Amino acid sequence: MKRKIAEVLCIAVLGCALLAGCGSGSPEQTATAAAASEEPERASLEDGVYTADFDTDSSMFHVSEACDGKGTLTVENGQMTIHISLSSQNIVNLYPGLAEDAQKEGAALLEPTLDSVTYSDGITEEVYGFDVPVPALDEEFDLALVGTKGTWYDHKVSVSNPEPADTGQTGEQAEE
Repeated sequence: MKRKIAEVLCIAVLGCALLAGCGSGSPEQTATAAAASEEPERASLEDGVYTADFDTDSSMFHVSEACDGKGTLTVENGQMTIHISLSSQNIVNLYPGLAEDAQKEGAALLEPTLDSVTYSDGITEEVYGFDVPVPALDEEFDLALVGTKGTWYDHKVSVSNPEPADTGQTGEQAEE
């Protein structure tokens, strides 16, 4: 008889737990909290200079092969910008966003710099470079471009794998 009472009490306790939802909060709140706990925490980078991978969705739009797919990521006051040297001077402007928005009056286009890259065989070439704002690491973002023919194109790019840049001084810097 005591065993029957114990079984009934166990069933009653389990039933109450199931009816109560095993926690406080709506099912939506519980699902949201569970999803948030599954997201990895993003470590913010300290201010400084890093080397980072710059990936694009296009074989026609990429960092110069002399740069091995990498750019120079600068973090200042929590804001990230990556300088990339492209493979030519055929891309004349970039826009952080969509091509449609880049063509609107007042759009702030990214202007090129003239970069010199040296290939493994020793040949040096002048190409265009750009300072691209980076909203987040390891996440795709929109970056539109316009070439010498005047047509805008949408692309997805991402920045990942930042490593502290070699900040060793050259002989000239060390003498100063």
